[in-house]
Amino acid sequence: MFTDLSGQGQDRPELQKAIEELAESGFVGVQLRVNDEQGEWVGSAGVRELSQSAKPLTNGHFRIGSSTKNFVATSVLMLVAEGKIGLDAPVDDYLPEFGLDRRITVRMLLQHTSGIFNHTGELYEDGTIVLGVPWQGKDWVDNRFKTYLPEELVRLSSSKPARFAPGTGWSYANTNYVLARLVVEKVTGRSFAEELQRLILGPLGMTGTVVPGASPEIPEPHNHGYYRYEDAGQERTVDVTRQNPSWVGAGGDMISTTSDLHTYFSALMGGKLLPAELLAEMRTPEATVGYGLGVFAQETEGGTVFHHNGATMGSAALMYSTPDGSKTLTAGLTWVDDADLSIAPAFRTAQRRFVDTVFCGKLDR
Repeated sequence: MFTDLSGQGQDRPELQKAIEELAESGFVGVQLRVNDEQGEWVGSAGVRELSQSAKPLTNGHFRIGSSTKNFVATSVLMLVAEGKIGLDAPVDDYLPEFGLDRRITVRMLLQHTSGIFNHTGELYEDGTIVLGVPWQGKDWVDNRFKTYLPEELVRLSSSKPARFAPGTGWSYANTNYVLARLVVEKVTGRSFAEELQRLILGPLGMTGTVVPGASPEIPEPHNHGYYRYEDAGQERTVDVTRQNPSWVGAGGDMISTTSDLHTYFSALMGGKLLPAELLAEMRTPEATVGYGLGVFAQETEGGTVFHHNGATMGSAALMYSTPDGSKTLTAGLTWVDDADLSIAPAFRTAQRRFVDTVFCGKLDR
């Protein structure tokens, strides 16, 4: 059952202030959920739709972008625990049809150390940009309901030179997770949506989380996200709440709620989904940016915080937890996106502000 808990933020004015300031900084809507020693707090700020006055939902559905990767990584590791996947086995053992470098292991996919070209494009150190699947401007808007098959995305990546030899560097690539999800489907003989239901959603009672595949639909109720672009010299803004997320695939296609993200991440960090040794593997970061197996480790003044945030067209998710899962922050953000990613500075500010307020006890910047 869906419940909206608007207005429960009166006892945590610092949190309400934070989300109201974020809404004023350029976000259309912000919905925030904090679970900590003071209990659960939920609140929202901004509006549910442009040119409307209704406040955003506090537990509406939203596209979670790259937070999807953490669900994929956890599913893979749960199958490792079941003996169905070898963490250090060559991916080619499971997906021989792609002719992948035999040195690429399942672990490398989860940690972005495979060196495989990112199918959504690459920015090289010398400033060179090599395009992949279109995801910007009028080109994306006109094709936002197009379906890409996962195999198509992998073959696009495979047609480009590798970034580096497997295991010798770090580079964030959505294709790593497209492959990881295909491994899950290959070894189980079921769709990822079915396997996620068996492994995580069903056991945890998560009813607001969806693996949409190529469907552009998002369950009701939800806030709205937008995209601004140029068309024949005119600036246009379009509602992109409905969009086909298959262009990013397992790199960022899922839909969830702040409540479900809390339930999931608290359980994961609290040791309820993975054996202790695999949870430790997941949370052991590589040296470049502190990325483990589908999760970031961030050192703060309040101690280590684990997270995997995500953003896609007009929508984003924040998902943070302490190591024991006892304190979590989950949020859904909507905005007017554009090809220049103009919202990016405000998005980074939002992340810092929430971490400082919730995990470091800083009430003012």
